[in-house]
Amino acid sequence: MSAHTLPQPPERATTTPLSARALAPDLARGLMLLFIALAHVPWFLYHLPAGVSGMHPIVGGAVDRWAQVMTIIAVDARTHTMFAFLFAYGIGQMYSRQRARGVGEPQVRRLLGRRHRWMIVFGALHAVLLWQGDILGTYGLLGLILVPLFLGRSDRTLRVWIVVLLSLSALGALISTLGVLLAPTAAAGVVPADLQRLSMAEPDYVLSALYRTGMWVLGLASGLLTLALPTAFLAGLLAARHRILEEPERHLPLLRRLAVLGIACGVLGGVGLVLEHSGIVSATGGSVFSPLHFLTGIGQGIGYVALFGLVAQALAQRGLDRLVPVQAVVALGRRSLSGYLAQSVLFIPLLAAWGFGLGAHLSSWSAAVVAIATWSLTVVAAYALERSGRRGPAEVLLRKLTYRSGR
Repeated sequence: MSAHTLPQPPERATTTPLSARALAPDLARGLMLLFIALAHVPWFLYHLPAGVSGMHPIVGGAVDRWAQVMTIIAVDARTHTMFAFLFAYGIGQMYSRQRARGVGEPQVRRLLGRRHRWMIVFGALHAVLLWQGDILGTYGLLGLILVPLFLGRSDRTLRVWIVVLLSLSALGALISTLGVLLAPTAAAGVVPADLQRLSMAEPDYVLSALYRTGMWVLGLASGLLTLALPTAFLAGLLAARHRILEEPERHLPLLRRLAVLGIACGVLGGVGLVLEHSGIVSATGGSVFSPLHFLTGIGQGIGYVALFGLVAQALAQRGLDRLVPVQAVVALGRRSLSGYLAQSVLFIPLLAAWGFGLGAHLSSWSAAVVAIATWSLTVVAAYALERSGRRGPAEVLLRKLTYRSGR
């Protein structure tokens, strides 16, 4: 037998160099982190009474009202679907790259499973130490459940299940809305917003950690049961298979339709909640428009990703993708896990009652400024790491745990 006919050993799973990554997915992840920061900071206004939106204060001046309106329409219930889509897209990219390198199917699936289990561990630590609204654990669990069920399935299967999940989500939103309309009075007792604020308003750190842990565990289950995240996840798997973000020039009509229809749908869904939050319309049983707002967040989150893909294609076409601001945001997207965790490290000890308690001195507009400033700091830090050729610290740790020896 000649040397040329000897069987070759299977390739080992390896990471992708930063220089080989496509622009659009990382640009989308970098901008997504701004939305996440804006979505998180209103929870730290624990000293102000919240309205039907669940977290935004019902008091404030004109600038505060403007900040509330923009956040409700553009951010709330939109970041989680955007993240789910991009998370699944990254799984599709990782799967395709490893298979193209000759890594066996069982090995890639074990690799993904190990990565998702470690994400749950990261999320648990994040929740216990800082933030009960952690999303890492939820998406790790999502990956553990949905990857074995849907990775490698046909386009038709993915599309059918996306339609099924969307239909069930719409039915759930309709039932919730009817329940509010038919309810004689608003439900009494502690509302979810009060529960969410407990850990931020609690001055005792140990007690706040107990609150955070309990809310995080509940969030793991609710993240799956709402069906919004699984829907966006399957859409991300389907999009990754066709490389719509790596090759946006080949999918411009689709990206334009997704961006226009998705964002328009979400904006319309948000207007109703804004009217309720402002007191212009009201119902005795609670919020009529919250279910619709949450449902349309699926389309708006995916619409944002499509928009970022179009922006990336336009920047590259005009040679603007090498501009420092663009490269800095892309650098953050390449280190999105570190950027996400860094937000909590930067502003939660400053704002929470167990820390410096500055949240008690903020209003809606000043909280938004804190979010933008925090995101900007992470952009600068990520660009510095990019210039030095270093990955984010959280990415390094997760990769070491995922690609460890003995795989």
